[in-house]
Amino acid sequence: MKYLIGGLGNIGSEYAGTRHNAGFMIADALAATAGATFSTERYGDIAHMRVKNAQITILKPSTYMNLSGNAVRYWKDKEGIETENILVLVDDCALEPYASSHPEAMPDTTDLRTLPRCSALRHMHACVSA
Repeated sequence: MKYLIGGLGNIGSEYAGTRHNAGFMIADALAATAGATFSTERYGDIAHMRVKNAQITILKPSTYMNLSGNAVRYWKDKEGIETENILVLVDDCALEPYASSHPEAMPDTTDLRTLPRCSALRHMHACVSA
């Protein structure tokens, strides 16, 4: 089984260590725990690890937050990962999930400024399924 973990953040020294890079920091810690190292590739830094029979790709997008959906979609497609096997790490803990009975409310954009209106997973589902 293949999985993608997208640790979202903003590149640049001015964001290092800030809450805006919580996704990057968690991705770094996860990779370090597994002994995986990041390499700079298209749309961001990538590390690969295995946990039992799971192949996990860890992504730190270089697209800044508002275009992170582009990077996640690219690596989802490149690695052949199912949308339901994507975990997105963000710094916002005030996200409201939409009921699955309201698909018309799901955003269809890769602009992450819509995150306050929907859960990260439902938003990223809309981004990567486009």
